[in-house]
Amino acid sequence: MDRDALFAKLDAFQIETPSWGYADTGTRFGKFLQPAAASTIEEKLQDAGTVHKFTGCCPSVAVHVLWDFKEGTDPNETRREAERNGVRIGSINPNLFQDQVYKFGSACSPNPDARTSADTHVERCIAIGKAVGSNLLSLWFADGTNYPGQDDFIGRKRLMSEALKRWHSQMPPEMTMLVEYKPFEPAFYHTDIADWGMSYTFAKQAGPRAKVLFDTGHHFQGVNIEHIVAFLLDEGMLGGFHFNDRKYADDDLTLGSIDPYAVFRIFLAIRIAGERHGLKTDHIAYMVDQSHNLKPKVEAMIQTATTAQELFLKAQLVDLQKLGESQLATNIVDAEGCLKDAFATDVRPLLSEWRTGKGVSPDPMMAYRSSGYEAKVAAERTASRGDAPPPSAYA
Repeated sequence: MDRDALFAKLDAFQIETPSWGYADTGTRFGKFLQPAAASTIEEKLQDAGTVHKFTGCCPSVAVHVLWDFKEGTDPNETRREAERNGVRIGSINPNLFQDQVYKFGSACSPNPDARTSADTHVERCIAIGKAVGSNLLSLWFADGTNYPGQDDFIGRKRLMSEALKRWHSQMPPEMTMLVEYKPFEPAFYHTDIADWGMSYTFAKQAGPRAKVLFDTGHHFQGVNIEHIVAFLLDEGMLGGFHFNDRKYADDDLTLGSIDPYAVFRIFLAIRIAGERHGLKTDHIAYMVDQSHNLKPKVEAMIQTATTAQELFLKAQLVDLQKLGESQLATNIVDAEGCLKDAFATDVRPLLSEWRTGKGVSPDPMMAYRSSGYEAKVAAERTASRGDAPPPSAYA
């Protein structure tokens, strides 16, 4: 593939960063504070705009409605604030798990008040999506049970299906519903949308503009992720990704920090689907879903974006003709060699050239660090919150 074709692919490869990835986060045992962490939607959009400024590939920001749109927040002003920071509002993420009414679930809850609350919240999310110009409604549910006999599986399944159909009918024609899945946590006996097959089924039942949202951390150990990606693409049911990495389960680790070869194989599966089989792939939403508990927020997001670009570009270097010939000849060694050769290629010089052509620094991380942005916003945000100076990390 020639340089111009590679650069055109890089132009089209855009990554959405999450507003919640810029805020203080932690584990179920505690939250770990960083002085530069964002605490308002304005600060999150400022950080997201900074990531896009230094990478040139992160033009949209996913928002979490409960955290980012307080009662009285004007969505139109949020849209304008995003534009002032050089980004746009991306996927709309309802929060159907935090309020006390969702103790036993949201769409699947046996409590009608919880189901009504979920309906009201999702309707508000759709209205916000219309106001900010978003075309994605991204749904993840904590619904499930913790004990045998706690509730009726089939009854809950039907409630979920009815809710998704109802919300799908309320979306504007240009909006797509993304249905996410997760095998466990916070429910540990059963989860109502536990795997890609359930997500696929619910999305098909909901309507033609509902697709599967694929989180790279939401699988049991040993699952062949790129196989699922290829299957869903062939079915026309892959809507997008939540990118992160994991060692054990849903660890929310930085993309490629544990298994970069897996991410490379995902991008290759998408390329093969499009170039060899003529499947539609340009609609896929590439979104980040990471919780940077320990890494500096903006640095971690820049690292994620640049790593994604590197692995995406490596996948474009696989010799598909040679790969196909090796596959037809059942030459397994050479077929695998096509992947390994591309994965071993240092694509950083090509990316530096692409960035220079876009007016972006060839080394986004170094340029960001040299800008002094983190120290500046840490001082401003600490002062605005009235925080005490942060203790030494080694105190």
